[in-house]
Amino acid sequence: MKLLFMACLSPKTGNCTTAERIREHIEAAGHTCVLRDTADFKNPEDVADLIAEEKYEGALAIHLYKSGRLLLDSCIPFGIVFGGTDINEDVKGETKRPVMGQVLQKARFAVAFSNRLKEEAETFWPFHGSKIYVQPQGIETKAGTCFNWRSFLRCTGIDNENVDDLHVFVLVCGLRRVKDPLYLVNVFSEWHVEDPSVYLIIIGPEIDPLFAKEVELNVKRARGVFLAPERPQEELHAAMRRSFALVNSSVSEGMSAAVLEAMHLGVPVLARNIPGNAAIVIHEDTGLLFSNPQEFIELSKGLIREPALREQIVCNARAYVREQHSREKERDTYQQLLQHLH
Repeated sequence: MKLLFMACLSPKTGNCTTAERIREHIEAAGHTCVLRDTADFKNPEDVADLIAEEKYEGALAIHLYKSGRLLLDSCIPFGIVFGGTDINEDVKGETKRPVMGQVLQKARFAVAFSNRLKEEAETFWPFHGSKIYVQPQGIETKAGTCFNWRSFLRCTGIDNENVDDLHVFVLVCGLRRVKDPLYLVNVFSEWHVEDPSVYLIIIGPEIDPLFAKEVELNVKRARGVFLAPERPQEELHAAMRRSFALVNSSVSEGMSAAVLEAMHLGVPVLARNIPGNAAIVIHEDTGLLFSNPQEFIELSKGLIREPALREQIVCNARAYVREQHSREKERDTYQQLLQHLH
């Protein structure tokens, strides 16, 4: 089968990574899957013309509104994957929600990354619940063996010889407002003054150049907080593995790959208590959830004081990821769902 796959393909974003992984699953089943960026099309008519010209037999799209609406004029069967922000944010828009409902009605199947996302969608479109399947994102980590932690810290700006005595927290995200990397900077800076062994490193690409400049200026004024450019995946995972904990401070998440990767690597997670994070992080079981900066500091101090709690969280999180976020299970699910497009 020749498939068109529509997604928002802004470089170095979660949507882009997810789309590439799903495309690999589809092609592994012997199908042809052409991945296209929704930004390349102005309206549904453009996509309908492309489908007719290229003779696509089916389609798949990530995000009910941004991508799904572009398939409304198509005459081929398609499936939809919830992007997270569509159900968390876009559904609140009075003009977007009806369009999203039309997309879901026409789709042969839909995929939600979590039970919570499925349940949320069903509150708006209860008659389409039977076509919504839950398939968490599959995770694979590759931590490089040739990694010098001391050198990495020095390049970041942390020139401390006693690296084994440090508690380095890492926040991995593209620099854009929805990830809110500045949320903890001030309180962390105050904590570092109180305890010079704690550091926060924000690692990620500049997605929004203007906002990235704002982040850079704020970090320069902070004590114990550093900004590092993006790293190759293996080096990033190696840095995460050597860190004390991974932090997520996003305003909204579909399903954070960085959080899942940290769990898989055996790194405890402290995540902002938002629906997307709470769907995969169970407080004091597979991670820690905080609702404000002060609570983040309190929980972090507790994690340092209680090695047994840290070990318990790491053990539970690893077991959770192995069971629920297998790439093999994800591959099988998408390959089976494609049968709905015949």
